Amino acid sequence: MSVRVLITGAGSGLGAAMARIYAERGAQVAVVDIQLERAEDTIAALPQVDGGHLALTADVGSDASMEALRDTIEHKWGGLNVLVNNAGVASGGEIVAITPAEWDRVLNINLMGVVRGCRLFVPMLLRQSGGLVINTASFAGLAGAPTLGAYGVSKAGVVALSESLNAEMKMHGGRCSVLCPSFFQTRLLESCAPGQEEVRQFAGRLMKKGRLNADDVARYAIDEAQSGRFLLLPHPDTRRRWLLKRWFPGFYYRATERYFAQMRQRAGQ
Repeated sequence: MSVRVLITGAGSGLGAAMARIYAERGAQVAVVDIQLERAEDTIAALPQVDGGHLALTADVGSDASMEALRDTIEHKWGGLNVLVNNAGVASGGEIVAITPAEWDRVLNINLMGVVRGCRLFVPMLLRQSGGLVINTASFAGLAGAPTLGAYGVSKAGVVALSESLNAEMKMHGGRCSVLCPSFFQTRLLESCAPGQEEVRQFAGRLMKKGRLNADDVARYAIDEAQSGRFLLLPHPDTRRRWLLKRWFPGFYYRATERYFAQMRQRAGQ
């Protein structure tokens, strides 16, 4: 029987790249996106495998929508081997400027969307005598930065959730990994709320400078998660920064403050 993989937010970018790599390795993939047309576009580019793939639509921010997705997978496949909670939105702005509605939007999708995926699909995974969950967080969830407050909080929540879930799943033969990439080219910034153009432009410039693309991040995540690694840091520079923060936090915070001060000065702010 083929490995059965479900990926949310797979209509473009990282999710689509992961779907392609899994399909190339012979897996059946359920490509899930809030826009069905994007899911169908991803499916059209996948190599065919025995049993075929599924293009499905779901809103990770809705309990009812995710429950319907769970029921569809149960009906179509009768089980699942890998769950990738990848859907998310971008957000920017200083803490005092972020509205309650924006906090609700970001936390409901980025954090509670992952919670919904885990709550509904992990029981299905564990029925297969194991199973793997990959939750997409961000390096912003490990190292906070100015103007990324709501986004960083949502991704830090995903890291904490994944730590707990990994320990729980291991008691039943499964495991969880959490992916914390830095900047790379995706369509994520299209999901910024109106009025966040300044942050969109700044993050867009950093994405263009990124040395990794979606395929690089996807391949690293799949290979390292399969090998049993929990914390997935595809960017070499973030691995160094993470070690620096853990072992020399005072130096790390001072260096980070200087870095962002210089960035704002160059931008004329």
